[in-house]
Amino acid sequence: MDQERILSKIDELDNYLEELKNIKPNEFEEYENSIEKKRACERLLHLSIENALDICNLLVSEFRVGIPSDEDDIFTKLEQKKIISKEMKNILIQMKGLRNRLVHRYGEIDNEKIFDIISNNLDDFEKFKEEIIKKINKK
Repeated sequence: MDQERILSKIDELDNYLEELKNIKPNEFEEYENSIEKKRACERLLHLSIENALDICNLLVSEFRVGIPSDEDDIFTKLEQKKIISKEMKNILIQMKGLRNRLVHRYGEIDNEKIFDIISNNLDDFEKFKEEIIKKINKK
C-alpha cells in the first residue's frame, strides 16, 4: 500500500484546514466585507476538497476497486467496498459539487453558504480522515 503517500496527503489536508481555521472570520459581516478573507477562505476550502478527492483517487488505485466511470463513481466504488461509509460518500459528492462551483464559478458563489460551511462543516473533513486512517490501518 502506498500508505505513506496517503498519509502525506492527509497531513497536507490538515495544514489547509488549520490555515482555514486561523484566517476564518468569526462573523459573517467581516467575511462578506473582506474580499481578501473571502478569496483566501474559498481557496483553502477548494484545496482541502481537492486534497480529499486526491486521497479518494489513491484509495481507488490502492484497493483496486475498479475503474470508475466518472468522479461520482469513485465514491460509489469506495462505498461498495466499505472503504468509506454511505454518509461519507454523500458528503464527498457534495464537496465535489462545491469544488466545481468554486473553481469553475458554476453559478454565483453564495457567501452565506460558504461561511456556514467553513464555520460549521469542517468536521466533515475530520470524519473523512478518521474513516480513511481506520481503513488503511486495517490493510
